Amino acid sequence: MTKFRKFNRPTGHRMSMLRTMVSQLVKHERIETTVAKAKEIRRLADNMVQLGKEGTLSAARHAAAFVRGDDVIHKLFTELAYRYKDRAGGYTRVLRTRIRVGDAAPMAYIEFIDRKDELRQAKPPTPQPPQRPPLDPWTRSRLSRQLGPPKENKSSDSDS
Repeated sequence: MTKFRKFNRPTGHRMSMLRTMVSQLVKHERIETTVAKAKEIRRLADNMVQLGKEGTLSAARHAAAFVRGDDVIHKLFTELAYRYKDRAGGYTRVLRTRIRVGDAAPMAYIEFIDRKDELRQAKPPTPQPPQRPPLDPWTRSRLSRQLGPPKENKSSDSDS
């Protein structure tokens, strides 16, 4: 697990904090934390849901090595996997809420989408544009000649 924000913590403390926060997010489906931590939790929580959707023994072992608690693993592989079976990604949402009083840190809610009592409704999926049949190279070159700007002749008109 590389390329995380450091949060000014040693590696063991940082990974323990992220593991606990992802487990609590799966358990409660919404937590409030700082914006920077929420952005890191989002990456890890989406990976855990992806493992839950995979549903193999190997995926269960990878998830069990990261999250804490058997109830969390069970929820990942049953409830969340079923809820997001048709979704290709983007299982969490980060909503900025306030500025914390003690240190003026920006706070945010991170929550799973498509659940009851969510703070903001999910956007409907964007429809895919209709597929056009591919053009063969000869038609494409003729079309580009027809639709392209006219070519200028490079013949020089000299008065000699």
